[in-house]
Amino acid sequence: MRHRRLRRKLNVKSDHRKALLRNLVRALVMKKRIETTHAKAKETSALADKLVTIAKKGGLHARRTLIAKLGDADTARLLETVIAPKFKDRRGGYTRVLRTGVRIGDASQMSILEWTAVFEAPAKKAKKKKAPKAAEKPSEKPEVKGSPKTETKREAEKIAEKKESEKKGGFLGGLRKFFKGDDR
Repeated sequence: MRHRRLRRKLNVKSDHRKALLRNLVRALVMKKRIETTHAKAKETSALADKLVTIAKKGGLHARRTLIAKLGDADTARLLETVIAPKFKDRRGGYTRVLRTGVRIGDASQMSILEWTAVFEAPAKKAKKKKAPKAAEKPSEKPEVKGSPKTETKREAEKIAEKKESEKKGGFLGGLRKFFKGDDR
């Protein structure tokens, strides 16, 4: 019988359940919002609320308790320095569970678990754009069409292209030759 047993078993053994909830709380602390099944979200919500209450107390004992429960010092530090101060005037209800619908694969009820306080999303790093390359400087003397220099350059380019196509052997090289019309 389950007299006064209020927690869900989540169809896993106790060690697995503990690790699962620990990982979900870590993800919640890092990402500020996670999507999971409704039962897991409700269990994670209860654990996260308890950990925020511990983090609000502050001090060495609270920090060590958080590290022991979460298994990660960085997550415990974030919980203590970033999340707990947002809830200093609140006495509970640090998380909310919002139903989103059913999962297509197995029709299980899905939910979003998030903090009730508003956190800024981490700023995305802007990609550095490369400066446009300076246009190639034309030679001082413009070459006249039909001059021997330009003809030799064109011939050299054609020879280089043939060498490149010869280097590319194998099946694709054969196809390339076939489509270009090279019958060597």
